[in-house]
Amino acid sequence: MMLSYDLVIVGGGMVGLTLAASLSKSNLNVAIIENNEVTPLNDTVTARVSAISAASRTIFEKTGAWTHIDNQKITPYNSMFVWEKDSFGKISFDAQQVDASELGYIIENERLQHALLSVVKLQDNVTFYMPDKLTNVAVGDGEAWLTLDSGKNITAKLVVGADGANSWLRNKADIPLTHWDYNHHALVATIKTDLPHQHCARQVFTPDGPLAFLPLFEDNLCSIVWSVGPEKAQQLQSLDQSEFNKQLTRTFDNRLGFCALQGERHSFPLKMRYARDFAKHRIALIGDAAHTIHPLAGQGVNLGLLDAVSLAQCIIENIEAEKDIGLYTNLRQFERWRKTEAAQMVASMELLKQLFHGDNPVQKTVRDLALLLTDNVSPLKKQFIKQAMGLSGELPTMLQP
Repeated sequence: MMLSYDLVIVGGGMVGLTLAASLSKSNLNVAIIENNEVTPLNDTVTARVSAISAASRTIFEKTGAWTHIDNQKITPYNSMFVWEKDSFGKISFDAQQVDASELGYIIENERLQHALLSVVKLQDNVTFYMPDKLTNVAVGDGEAWLTLDSGKNITAKLVVGADGANSWLRNKADIPLTHWDYNHHALVATIKTDLPHQHCARQVFTPDGPLAFLPLFEDNLCSIVWSVGPEKAQQLQSLDQSEFNKQLTRTFDNRLGFCALQGERHSFPLKMRYARDFAKHRIALIGDAAHTIHPLAGQGVNLGLLDAVSLAQCIIENIEAEKDIGLYTNLRQFERWRKTEAAQMVASMELLKQLFHGDNPVQKTVRDLALLLTDNVSPLKKQFIKQAMGLSGELPTMLQP
């Protein structure tokens, strides 16, 4: 028996679930294919966290997911402090500068996924194939035919790839990538500090790469993202805990006192990816399947969430206009919109990375002066804050006042 759906979402992570949740009030028949079972939550702090912007919080609120996150595990941060190691360059951001109470929130990825899953599972218009995976896709004029690992066969008007950086659907659809290796690995871990973080996100630029401390729900607990070259990452991974703590404390200029590792260290390579097409006939890409960027500004997941609600808006507008949601012609608006936003973010991250790369004395002086200038020019600083909060650019209707 072959079941037919209007929309099939490949990937049940944060971005894929956000797309489904954004379509809760539609009459669309939606299927979600996810290869992994979602493991139960526990009180152990996981190393993978996301910096959720004010715009992303609005998305979670309007889809109903925000109320499913334990308030005790949401860490708002109202300030940011960035500086260059062994130099005079520094800049600080404060939510009050844009009349806001918070700049953003640090939340564990697992909690965000569970919250979205709790909402989507209540929707009458969603069917889950989990755990299951896509093994074949054939695209026809009027629909796409999908074969699952379980042997099930389904059809869809539109298939959306939300299946991550190594997207199976993107590869199967022969969508080329513009990509380059940042030649950096991100080492992530949970750290206990002597001094309280005071709900401030901090980042130091070193010759090896940026080191960020993101405040967690306990006053002396932070999540770190330490971007270094592959060899340095391997060295840091192999250090015993005592020596790792010493090197981390020194690199962070002892800003929060002595730093003590809690739990395991994880490291993964950083690559820029930008799909040549965000949409084709019967296929669309969102989130990491469409683009990945350097984590130094913490905007990757927020960019993906905006993809999801933008595509949902495009789908609903096509339905209201009685248009086929899977025709490439009707997906072009979404593609132009999100490719522009993603390209600007990719360019911004590359500019920042290049600006703060290396320790050439002349280059250091230039960037330190640039930091100080930005710190003292109010309009420019406010623009940076709004960008970080996800309140600039072409916003979906859901996020407009």
